Amino acid sequence: MIADIANYISTHSAQLATQITAHIGISLFALIVATAIGVPCGYLASKSSRSEVIVTAPFEMLRVVPSLAFLIILIPIMGTGILPAVTALTILAIPPVLLNTSVGFRSIPDFMVESARGIGMTERELLYKVRIPGALPMMLAGIRTALVEVIASTTLAAKIGGGGLGEIIFTGLGLNRTDLLVLGGLLVAALSLLSGVIFDAVTRKLLR
Repeated sequence: MIADIANYISTHSAQLATQITAHIGISLFALIVATAIGVPCGYLASKSSRSEVIVTAPFEMLRVVPSLAFLIILIPIMGTGILPAVTALTILAIPPVLLNTSVGFRSIPDFMVESARGIGMTERELLYKVRIPGALPMMLAGIRTALVEVIASTTLAAKIGGGGLGEIIFTGLGLNRTDLLVLGGLLVAALSLLSGVIFDAVTRKLLR
């Protein structure tokens, strides 16, 4: 099987590079959209218990629906290709970003907020100089969780013509080729691990 994998890599290197690039592109785009939605929603959810329920409930309900089911539901609306895949992955990625952001903002000690107000900070200054820096570690942890989940789930994009490393896995399933299944799985796992390592390095630099 190792020889088959090595032979496939050598004869399909250009195709593999395209699939890896597509996989990373779809994952990052979905993560960026999810972060742009999840962070503001998480901040709103941190305002009060009532706002937390109102904001988080719809995303929690959507989270229990499998990504593949979302893809099937979106096909009649958006057709096939990258758009429905990114939409489904974005919905998958929003909850961890939103929930961690909410927890991060709610975990800021009251005395820090009162001290900042006591020295004359405006609400805007308080947000950018106290609340966001205080919530940033939890916020980044949620983004990291979403990143790993999205990279693993992007394999489903190939099911509807979205591209990515899922093409290798589904080809292996269709042809009953274990070497392609193993190769696809290893590449997705490697991307997940590598992205986690890179994200942790960037996080350490930001938090410093």
